Amino acid sequence: MPPPRSALILASVFFGTVPLARAGLPVPPAPETLAVMERVADWQLAHPSAHVPTDWTQAAGYTGFMALAQISASARFHDAMRQMGDKNGWILGPREYVADDLCVGQAYAELCLNDHDPRMIVALRHRLDFILAHPAPADLDFTHPERLDAWSWCDSLFMAPPTWIRAYAATGEKAYLEYAVEHWWKTSDYLYNPADHLYFRDSTYFNQREANGQHVYWSRGNGWVLAGLVRMLEFLPADHPARPRFERQYREMIARIQELQQPDGLWRSSLLDPADYPAPEASGSGFYCYALAWGANHGLLDRAAAGAAALRAWSALVGCVQADGKLTHVQPIGADPKHFDPMATETYGVGAFLLAGSEIYRMAPASP
Repeated sequence: MPPPRSALILASVFFGTVPLARAGLPVPPAPETLAVMERVADWQLAHPSAHVPTDWTQAAGYTGFMALAQISASARFHDAMRQMGDKNGWILGPREYVADDLCVGQAYAELCLNDHDPRMIVALRHRLDFILAHPAPADLDFTHPERLDAWSWCDSLFMAPPTWIRAYAATGEKAYLEYAVEHWWKTSDYLYNPADHLYFRDSTYFNQREANGQHVYWSRGNGWVLAGLVRMLEFLPADHPARPRFERQYREMIARIQELQQPDGLWRSSLLDPADYPAPEASGSGFYCYALAWGANHGLLDRAAAGAAALRAWSALVGCVQADGKLTHVQPIGADPKHFDPMATETYGVGAFLLAGSEIYRMAPASP
């Protein structure tokens, strides 16, 4: 059976009022957080991305809209997502195995959980059942011609496993759960560096170095992973034998990411060479803020330390929002650290911002 509704992302846990002002930042009132989230979301709706609507860029944005829909009193964000699914015909991206083309299934599955409409996941179930019956090649070498058929790049851990586990939550089909768990660890065993507690983007980066001699660890790439970890833990049953391993990796990565947070509260495009990439970067930072705040809210991290780091990040992220709601400082599509126009934005950056905001919102004490 799938986990109870109370255990899903639709619920949140508030762990008292442990002080979170270690960084001198109070928890913003929930209405203040919600207001800036809605402003950013409304800007994105008014300036739709030109990417294909089932593309991973769009799908990552939808994850944030779904998080906002759970806390907003307005139905417009839920309705926008339902209209998106109807317009798409509830289909996925065209490539059968590619993680990027599964990502839109996260929104479909969450809408199905909310609206109890199984037609929303008919195509998703068909795709996952096909993969189970016809396993993809397991070669994770990124120089392999069929590399995209496996989860061979770290971003894929946000795109695919959270889709599989949400399909499990919506259907109770344990094969979906076990596939997500098994293949997460295949990718992790290949790309995760246990010495640094960070992920290489893919195998072509194993021997690459930054100008300062450090390994190349892309900020958004590791942000994809940490957000993917959260989105796995949200639905992974408490008694699943792999849960301790997921929680251990989550805590390891969080500890490393906290060490790498810059004085302004954000992270740089290159995690280990911030001097060579001095510009703040909002998409990776949004995912880190999300992961930190989620762990503080759900008791997996020290609430004071993780909460303080999340609040520093959130304050800086809000500083990247223009008066009209445009989110700036989002690194364009890529695979490694880059210099970029600080005014750049992308819908996946908005998704990260909204995911982060949904957990900062939950940090605020309940109204008396």
